[in-house]
Amino acid sequence: MPAVQKYDVFQAIADPSRRKILQLLANQELPITGISQHFPMSRTAVSKHLRILSASNLVSVEKVGREKRYKLQPDALLELKHWLSFYEQFWDNKLSMLKHLVENDETGELKIVENNESFDKPNKETI
Repeated sequence: MPAVQKYDVFQAIADPSRRKILQLLANQELPITGISQHFPMSRTAVSKHLRILSASNLVSVEKVGREKRYKLQPDALLELKHWLSFYEQFWDNKLSMLKHLVENDETGELKIVENNESFDKPNKETI
């Protein structure tokens, strides 16, 4: 019997279809028929995506009668959140610098550095 391949969260969310599946499962658990109706692909293809999401612990599967129901497991997204939080410092720094520049601009001009062109800021009469 072949070993089940283990996927990490980053591999799982790399595909846009899997990200959409996660969005569908965010508010409700669904069977594969409920999921596959949102995609222009076969149920077999949707099933493959669900296996990858399940292997990465992003969804759980519960058998209800004759059907399997899939449910989002948001705790698995914490790994992604922790990884992204490291990079927030770069965004926060850039946004802080932009805020400082905008609030302390006393020249009345917007400058485009790449083309060495400047444009006057619109005033109330020109708007």
